[in-house]
Amino acid sequence: MNALIEVILPVFLVIGFGYVAARWIGFGEAAVDGVMKFSQNFAIPCLLFRSVAGIDLSAQAEIGLFLSFYTGAFTCFALGYLGARHIFGRPPEDSVAIGFAALFSNSLLLGVPITERAYGTEALAGNFTIIALHSPVFYTFGIIAMELARSRGRATNLGVLLPQILKGVIRQPLVIGVLSGVAFNLSGLAVPGPLAATLDMMARSAVPAALFGLGVVLLRYRPEGDMKAIAMVCILSVIVHPAIAYGLGRWVFALNTDQLRSATMTAAMAPGVNAYLFAHMYGVGKRVNASAVLLGTTASIFTIWAWLHILP
Repeated sequence: MNALIEVILPVFLVIGFGYVAARWIGFGEAAVDGVMKFSQNFAIPCLLFRSVAGIDLSAQAEIGLFLSFYTGAFTCFALGYLGARHIFGRPPEDSVAIGFAALFSNSLLLGVPITERAYGTEALAGNFTIIALHSPVFYTFGIIAMELARSRGRATNLGVLLPQILKGVIRQPLVIGVLSGVAFNLSGLAVPGPLAATLDMMARSAVPAALFGLGVVLLRYRPEGDMKAIAMVCILSVIVHPAIAYGLGRWVFALNTDQLRSATMTAAMAPGVNAYLFAHMYGVGKRVNASAVLLGTTASIFTIWAWLHILP
């Protein structure tokens, strides 16, 4: 019970404040967009740059850490796609979008603050190592899968498609923050004092602003219909993915305690808002993905509590 009250509840209360502000206190659409743009385009990239630039990549880049998390993620995509396609009879494009929701966990807005509150700031190195590849890998994979689904067997010119995908991924602010941090880390240079202080101030505002904004955004995602498909996505996200990450990390790759915590807690998060944005970008599977973000986030209050008790 202490883990629920002291670790999980404060994070979800900040989300709840955002929800209340939008629903009953007149926090309008323009304000919502402003908070989300500030957090996602400025504050969070600063947090990622500061974190990635300062960690020991050689010590944290354990192949078992990546395989534990990403094997679970891609397994859940496959199960989500096959379930949507063959159990619920959805078209290929919808099935890719639904699979993407099961693939893309909310590793940053939920995974980072919950891991930090549970295990301390020093436990976040593995989280940021995973996050460094999270958006670039998943968006690239998702876009390729969607384009192949849309081609319906027709020839696809990957020579034209791949540069467009890479251009779209690299221009994302989160990816820019990660890649800049990696480049600075590999350079061996120290972040100058005034710049470090500036980044620290921006970084401290990133997670609270993003959580508040997430609460506001969730108000838009009302659960509607397709409850079986939504339930499938939620189960894959908050139960199957972390179970695979935990099993591989503990019994196959023998990760150390911090790495096992990072892999499992990052995997245990509900679908991120990016799952809806991906569906919206293609105009398919929007209702399932939007509702899965909302209901999965709510359900994760209890599943995260369970994983905190399972983890060493």
